[in-house]
Amino acid sequence: MQQYSGDYDDSAQPLVGRYANYFQVGYNAFEFLLDFGQSYEPERTIMHTRIILLPSYAKNLAELLCASLVNHENGVDGYGDGRH
Repeated sequence: MQQYSGDYDDSAQPLVGRYANYFQVGYNAFEFLLDFGQSYEPERTIMHTRIILLPSYAKNLAELLCASLVNHENGVDGYGDGRH
């Protein structure tokens, strides 16, 4: 797996960033569903993005996210506070 390098072809469609502080994960026999949204009150959550992955890609994403969190916690590349 590779860390984010910022290199991508944006000639067709540029990336759109969305803030998320609410997440749901679902799955079936064939795919994982990752839902992202914003929640500021218990009664008000607005879901805005769904990403559908094959299980093998969901595993790759989980490994990449875990490795990135460890690097962040350890202050690798100058990010994070260097503490757990």
